[in-house]
Amino acid sequence: MWQSSPPGSIYDYIRVASFSIGPDGLIEQWSRRAAGLFGIAADRAVGMDPVEAFMPAELRTDGRRRVGEILDGREWTGLVPFRIPGEEAVHGLAEIYVMPSETESGERAALCIVVDVRALRHIETDLAASQAIFGQSPFGFVLFGTDLSVIRANQRFATVFGGRAEEHRGRTVDDYLSGTEADRLTVTIQRVLETGTSVTDLRIVGTAPGAGSRHWSMNLYRVHSGSGRPIGVAGLATDVTRRHIAAREAASARRNLALLNEASARIGNSLDLETTARELLDVAVPGFCDLASVDLYQGLLTGDDAPPGSWDSLRQESVGGSAELRRVALASAVADVLPDTAAETGSPELGSVHRFSFNSPCAVALRTGHVEDVPGDDRGFVQSTLAVPMVAHDTVVGLVQFSRTKGSEPFGERDRALATELAARAAVCIDNARLYRREHERALILQRSLLPPGDPVAAGLDIACRYLPGNTATEVGGDWFDVIELPGHRTALVVGDVMGRGLRAAVAMGELRTAVRTLALLDLEPAEVLSALDEVARGLGTPGGAGASGGSQWPSRAAHRSREADLSEVYLATCVYAVYDPVTRRCTFANAGHLPPVVVEPGEAALLLDVPPGMPLGVGGEPFEEVEVELKEGSLLALYTDGLVESRDHPLDEGLEALRAALVEPERPIEDVCDHVLSTLETGHGEDDIALLVARIQGLPADAVGDWRLPREPRSVGRARELARGRLLDWGLDDLVDTTELLVSELVTNALRYGEGEIRLRLLRDRTLVCEVWDAGLVQPRRRRARDTDEGGRGLQLVGLLSVAWGSRRTPRGKTVWFELALPDGAPAAELSVEQLLSMY
Repeated sequence: MWQSSPPGSIYDYIRVASFSIGPDGLIEQWSRRAAGLFGIAADRAVGMDPVEAFMPAELRTDGRRRVGEILDGREWTGLVPFRIPGEEAVHGLAEIYVMPSETESGERAALCIVVDVRALRHIETDLAASQAIFGQSPFGFVLFGTDLSVIRANQRFATVFGGRAEEHRGRTVDDYLSGTEADRLTVTIQRVLETGTSVTDLRIVGTAPGAGSRHWSMNLYRVHSGSGRPIGVAGLATDVTRRHIAAREAASARRNLALLNEASARIGNSLDLETTARELLDVAVPGFCDLASVDLYQGLLTGDDAPPGSWDSLRQESVGGSAELRRVALASAVADVLPDTAAETGSPELGSVHRFSFNSPCAVALRTGHVEDVPGDDRGFVQSTLAVPMVAHDTVVGLVQFSRTKGSEPFGERDRALATELAARAAVCIDNARLYRREHERALILQRSLLPPGDPVAAGLDIACRYLPGNTATEVGGDWFDVIELPGHRTALVVGDVMGRGLRAAVAMGELRTAVRTLALLDLEPAEVLSALDEVARGLGTPGGAGASGGSQWPSRAAHRSREADLSEVYLATCVYAVYDPVTRRCTFANAGHLPPVVVEPGEAALLLDVPPGMPLGVGGEPFEEVEVELKEGSLLALYTDGLVESRDHPLDEGLEALRAALVEPERPIEDVCDHVLSTLETGHGEDDIALLVARIQGLPADAVGDWRLPREPRSVGRARELARGRLLDWGLDDLVDTTELLVSELVTNALRYGEGEIRLRLLRDRTLVCEVWDAGLVQPRRRRARDTDEGGRGLQLVGLLSVAWGSRRTPRGKTVWFELALPDGAPAAELSVEQLLSMY
């Protein structure tokens, strides 16, 4: 029986053996289990004296006595130490049950049953430990049988799910979990039972009676019998609900930080209001919510100066509802159902102008500046919505709504704080864009007001101009161009670029343009104009004017750094200044760090003029050089700023080559030339302003010029009158003969009286009549009021009264005094009034 016990019997766990003693007290039969227990094979054990073989020496006397009593027919049970023969040490303790028996011949014998006490003690210890662990464990302990039903559960498990521990015997996973969780756990237990592979930290979600939703971490492993046969799966479950909540909150905090970091990087990259609103929604959907929309005040979008969402104006809103808003951005992670939902709930469409009703959560949020909860619609799919005002510098610029659909986690306090932060960041960027746009518009208005209106008209030149401001994403620059009429039908052409952007650059441009015009009227040489303009620029760039240092002789380091910053950002400028004489068709250039002019002569390729660049205005310390160039009839002259030929994608050299290639047909109409240049070159980048001035050289016809040299003698006055009269009659300007004769005689007389050297008389007819008298004297004429008793001294007063304009300028060899008369238009010439005549006395 013992040797053929079925698997799972008690004999798999305890060590039981048997042997028999014959009438002679020697071992007669020896079982296999005895061989396993004592370590002696049967062929050696049979015939041995068990007392001598297995008992220690001090117990042998008593042992022989016991054997004798047994052979006399007495039963005996007791504990006997034993050892393996040949070994001195005691190897164990055996419990022996001896039953008397008889042989076939009727002699007395005995049957001995031996149990290894150590194995029993191990079993007892294991049972006690198992009971202690199973019963006293603070974790839920459950044992599933091979049929996946509960064989045993501890009290902790019963405490969670109710009832006593023994009442859970026979239950299945479906009695504790529902739906997919029960199926998932069942499949996992079956896999562990079949494969023997343990599963650790299996997350299970269920509902405990009276405790609501819980989260458990479960470890599963297969349990075997003593013979190694699988008898079930043990499960140890730990409640990790708090850990799950903490992990979820930590994950939420990490997600919020990641969203804020992403918001910092992505929101505000554009100065466009609607683009900024879309950037906010790109961050929020789907990382934070499922649906979102942005509404901005209509007044903000139309450019009203008064902020529509200031606290005072919000509190004074009428009971009719909020101010008008426009939906500028809309985003959804469930776009397939968004149109239907918008139609059902009446949500404003993208681009629509609307108002929120006065008592609605959205209107309340706009008035109070606090986040409001918008209840969801039971019939819709939106679970909850946060209406978050967009507040920047105590100004509400709009409203953003974040929505989560049913099935998503509802908004919590952390989410409200994050929504407020996201809206605030976007609001600051939108408010900055609003302020920038206002400054941009003002700077653009200022800049355009300072540019010449339309295409200027100049003698001997056909001129076309173009100005393209940067796009709305860039600030207005300081580019400018100007065409200034100079005496003698000469023309000054100016193109400049103030370094820096914004309103300050536009103001600096206006100041420098005004200074250029003032200096040009002094009729200085181009290099002198730039030198004087450089001094002006350096004076404008001094922070706070001359008294900024508070009376100290030496400026502080901070003032020095501030001055350097101002110079580099605003008052440094490049400029090219050219003076064209239509009589000689010669043009004199001076350059202050600007790009070289381009000249295209008929039949020739475009050429970059080699004009020494010089230093930018405001640097100081370096002289400017002049270059004089004679231009052929029909040539093109192009002045421009760097925005035309340079961008991030096109380096300067490539842009200059492209400009030269675009100026290939100088005979085309001048307006077409400008349009062709702008359409050929890459001018749509919007990175910088673009100024372009193109002039076609025409020159004055030879028959429109009268030029004579007169000796320095009194009769030259009469000769000058005769020459002037004859040329005016040839030109058909009979109405100007008397006035011209009178004024010419006055200027020639002054040249004889106060001047030096040979006298030169020149008449120029273009849109007006210009008369010039040249001499070698350096003393400039000065108009003065003659006394009543003076016989002379009224000539220049007469010139000033009868001419449209008059003046004098220095020349390389003396001076030139000139006056200008308007050409007759057929109307009677205006006569001097009595007051004008009396003003000379």
